[in-house]
Amino acid sequence: MTSPEQHSRPSASPTETEPSRRPLALITGVGRTIGIGAGIARQLAASGWDIAFTYWTPYDKRMAWGVEQGATEAIEAALAERGARTAAIEADLADPDAPTRVFDEAERRLGPVTAMILSHAESVDSGLLDTSVESFDRHFAVNTRASWLLIREYGLRFRATAGTGRIIALTSDHTVGNLPYGASKGALDRITLAAAREFAHLGVTSNVINPGPVDTGWMTEDLAGLLARETPLGRLGTPQDAAHLVDFLCSPQGQWINGQLLKSNGGAA
Repeated sequence: MTSPEQHSRPSASPTETEPSRRPLALITGVGRTIGIGAGIARQLAASGWDIAFTYWTPYDKRMAWGVEQGATEAIEAALAERGARTAAIEADLADPDAPTRVFDEAERRLGPVTAMILSHAESVDSGLLDTSVESFDRHFAVNTRASWLLIREYGLRFRATAGTGRIIALTSDHTVGNLPYGASKGALDRITLAAAREFAHLGVTSNVINPGPVDTGWMTEDLAGLLARETPLGRLGTPQDAAHLVDFLCSPQGQWINGQLLKSNGGAA
């Protein structure tokens, strides 16, 4: 993939001894090495981006897959091998003050953010009849409110060259039996797509990706087999599948794609 460096250098010309700065991508929800967020981070690092990423260990701790010990250090090491400077930021995105703090820390450690990829999620299965108010509110706090606040913070702080800015959100259409997750992701879609218009003066593109069924450790063997059989290509999606599309959208070649909800799901119904 073509490097975005040529579109994101500082305004001052670098000296012969000063290396050109890699643009910075902020990626949320990078808590496990097998996750979609980590796959995106590795791909963008290989394409010439520095990476700031968020994680929240207490979420993994209460989920079935549990905490992956040493994941943050392993992800940072993998990104460094690809030439990236990194900043790992622990953040509970249910806290409305977290988005401002995340941007403050990313800018302090690595500089201004050029691309932002929203890969975080609260996802606890429940349906119409058994969803609690507490669960509903937490899903919307993390998946919707935090995403809006992150997008707002990005828009207020964006200073890169017009045409280089990118906002990309990961979504899902899984609502049946997963009401608060699917509903909160639907709201995320609308907020992200609104940025394509409201941030037009910044020259920022804003798109949503539905990666389809991707097993990052949460599927049973039976469910994985069923979903693979229902996909025309006969397999599940992978974090790398999503990462390739994010990489393209973040490149100069992807700048004409804007305000779209893209299904990158192998043709799954």
